[in-house]
Amino acid sequence: MVLGTLSRYFAWRFVAAAATVFGGVFVLVVLVDYVEMTRHASNVAPNAPALAVAQVSFYRVPQVTERIIPFATLIGAMMCYLTLSRRLELVVARSAGVSAWQFIAPAVAAALLIGVAATSLYNPLSAMMREQSKKVEAEVFGPRNAPQRSGSGFWVRQRDVDGQAVINAASSRYQGSVLDGVTVLTFDAAGHFQERIEARRAELEPGFWRLRDAKVFSPATPPLEHAFYLLSTNLTLEQVRESFATPETVSFWELPYYIALAEQAGLAAAGYRLQYQLLLARPFLLAAMVLLAASVSLRFFRFGGVTRMILSGVLAGFLLYVLSKVTEDMSKAELMHPVAAAWLPVLAGGLTGFVVLLYQEDG
Repeated sequence: MVLGTLSRYFAWRFVAAAATVFGGVFVLVVLVDYVEMTRHASNVAPNAPALAVAQVSFYRVPQVTERIIPFATLIGAMMCYLTLSRRLELVVARSAGVSAWQFIAPAVAAALLIGVAATSLYNPLSAMMREQSKKVEAEVFGPRNAPQRSGSGFWVRQRDVDGQAVINAASSRYQGSVLDGVTVLTFDAAGHFQERIEARRAELEPGFWRLRDAKVFSPATPPLEHAFYLLSTNLTLEQVRESFATPETVSFWELPYYIALAEQAGLAAAGYRLQYQLLLARPFLLAAMVLLAASVSLRFFRFGGVTRMILSGVLAGFLLYVLSKVTEDMSKAELMHPVAAAWLPVLAGGLTGFVVLLYQEDG
């Protein structure tokens, strides 16, 4: 009974510390993102309503903060164990015969539950809100002025019997079926330039792109404006996703469907596979973060070296982040299998924390 009460206490302290860190970073990201969106709006859309700008920022934040959940877990676990050590609660627990593994296990179990909730609940919510933010951004700032992570936008080339066309879009929605801020360069079968088309939006229909508010520029004729302009294409939605896909805006529950569609079309869909594996690995990544934090946070305060412990934990988290980014980039370039790319950082972090704890506690 005592051990059960103590386990619940340790788990609650860890959850409270992790939630405090995540909440603080969440508020900070909200403020920074809103200031940045306001600055951007003042440059490109001075008449944009403040409420609309705040709405865009609100929709963007959940996906940004989703990436910091592992680091909130790491810092929260370090805060939890350092506080318990400073208050001598760990000393009392050890003197009562409770081993380090017994007061680490509740935090590991809580981290697994947090990871499951983050994957199954928070991720679908952030994906839905991120997709909505793209729509609001295009409406508030205009299709070409919405803030993008990459200035080059998205590109795809299509070819048919009439020639070929190169399509550039400032942003994509609904996994490439809707494009905003579109520029199309068309060429004949011999590769000679024909015309340039600029459109506010492009929607993929079976056999053609439907361009809205299009302007057609041709060397032989004056510019022409069309409310709707149809551009033939032999691209399917599955092929378009290869160029315009944004897997982070797909809910965890919908990823298997997109992967199955890609397999039926004979496409790799490396981005969707990687995202799915990353979400599957998230609960275990959070558990690995707890083990890493515990390996640098269980030293008693009276022994000194607290600053070095904190720096060691931060450095371990940073190295794990670098490893995860390297493996993700290799997977997207199809140089590493998505399963290996997603689970290698989990194994590296978990085994490192476990071995260090084993050495510290059992010698």
